[in-house]
Amino acid sequence: MAGRITALKVQKHSQERVSVFIDDKFAVGVTIVVAATLRQGQYLSDAEIAKLKQEGERDKAYNQAIRFLGFRARSQAEIERYLNDKGYPADVVAETIGRLIEQRYLDDEEFARMWLEDRARFRPRGQMALQYELKQKGISKEIVDAVLTDLDEDELAWAAVENQLRRWQNLEEQELRKKIIGFLSRRGFNYETAQHVVNRAAEFLKENNSIT
Repeated sequence: MAGRITALKVQKHSQERVSVFIDDKFAVGVTIVVAATLRQGQYLSDAEIAKLKQEGERDKAYNQAIRFLGFRARSQAEIERYLNDKGYPADVVAETIGRLIEQRYLDDEEFARMWLEDRARFRPRGQMALQYELKQKGISKEIVDAVLTDLDEDELAWAAVENQLRRWQNLEEQELRKKIIGFLSRRGFNYETAQHVVNRAAEFLKENNSIT
């Protein structure tokens, strides 16, 4: 498809990319930066066009990954799955992942710590549940073990239950125990932790008589 560039047009659906036309036929899409090195009337060989296509695909994969990261933080495995689903070849995916890691857009340990912080703030869960969630995100066992080292399950469990006590304050002791243990079990907390919270909740309700 060697020939001369007859037009360079900014793409309608992506202002950051430019369509290159060879002999009035679309040849390849490139970034604006690459397009700045090209000019109308310039001759491109087959090898040069092939190189532009490879560079264009890599730039497109990188830009799509950046946009995907713009919605929220992602793990390396999530980005890899996303690019694979987009149909990019393995070498492009690997290069994109490496580029993102080098630029600190991807950091699985940082991602895992942020995940735990968000869970603790908005929806506390136990170690078993957190391990499962992080595993589903593709986080390695070594990183999961590291970030969970200082996890205080008793405090997380209490934080999960504390806001529910208003609804349960009039329950009999046995019914309250069942409610708390069932609730925490569904959140991934173990029985021992749940029992600690049961005792703490009973004392809390006794001291306060009622929750206002």
